[in-house]
Amino acid sequence: MENNLDFISALFVFMLATFIGLEVIRRVSRLLHTPLMSLTNAISAIAVVGAILVAGPEHPPLIHWLGLVAVVASVTNIVSGFLITDRMLKMFKKKEDIELK
Repeated sequence: MENNLDFISALFVFMLATFIGLEVIRRVSRLLHTPLMSLTNAISAIAVVGAILVAGPEHPPLIHWLGLVAVVASVTNIVSGFLITDRMLKMFKKKEDIELK
């Protein structure tokens, strides 16, 4: 019974964080949206640490699999965030500088 309540409370926190995050991002102006998303890579790194802790040895197999999915999703988010940031920074460089490299 206690595990069921833990799952329900964790699901509630997840849904609440999702809706609050969507509303916060929706209210940011378009000029600040991309730099804001680039800065969330640090938050994703914290999510990786949390997902690794969830995937620890003291949980049922379902929790292990969900932790693995969380680790993969967070690492994908971090890597793609850095790739997008690199692409954005290349847009601000002069074409001459890019051709010299």
